[in-house]
Amino acid sequence: MEGITGVFKSREDADRTIQGLKDLGIPDKRIGLLVPGSNPRQIERAVPTIDTEEPGMGKAMGAAVGGAMGAAGGATVGLAAATLAVPGVGPVLAFGLLGAALLGAGGAVAGAKVGETLEEELGEGLPREDVYLYEDALRRGHTVLITYAEDGAQASAAREVFDRNGAEDEETLRENWWQPIRDRERESYAATGRNFDNDESSYRRGFHAAQHPERRGKVYTEIEPHLRDSYSADELDTAFQHGYERGRAFYVSSMGIRRD
Repeated sequence: MEGITGVFKSREDADRTIQGLKDLGIPDKRIGLLVPGSNPRQIERAVPTIDTEEPGMGKAMGAAVGGAMGAAGGATVGLAAATLAVPGVGPVLAFGLLGAALLGAGGAVAGAKVGETLEEELGEGLPREDVYLYEDALRRGHTVLITYAEDGAQASAAREVFDRNGAEDEETLRENWWQPIRDRERESYAATGRNFDNDESSYRRGFHAAQHPERRGKVYTEIEPHLRDSYSADELDTAFQHGYERGRAFYVSSMGIRRD
């Protein structure tokens, strides 16, 4: 299986993409959609939803599968719906198990039967390291779509459908997210007597690492053993550590604040 994720400024573009994915033979269980807000009438027809008090879907999403399958109209036919409360984002309508799982944090998903089902079906994890990009997109009112293709040929065809309908990919999202932050971080780093232009790559890597759901709010010394599982010793240099701590502070200060 190969995962493809894109962000759409228009819900209509996302719906056209879903229809295109179905035309490629990708089944509903391998398509997920996230829409900001909690009003099920944001879609073509009202969809029964299950509210979840904690981030993620847990067993509530499993219950939603039986109650909401086939209730939506248009491209979202067959996608179960749940309303998620996402810290720092607010209410989000999640369609399909993949949609709910993408923003599901830790415990609520880990013990749920639906989590086990996804693992059996996909054989790999969801793109957790970039979840902050999708949260940011939702804060700005955009729509997130994720799908898993059966093989390389279907994945290439799926990417063409995403591109044709105006999806922003992870690299574009990452660059757009970083640019408004960059100048402030340059100034902060320069105040330490170091050269930001020389160290930006490592500094930025550390800043991004602090946004990972498993590391958020944790100081560098607390999470260093975990970081050593993901980065080489050379990568965990002084610039990375400065970037990580600034990234941690950024996340903590921006919780609940809308970024336009």
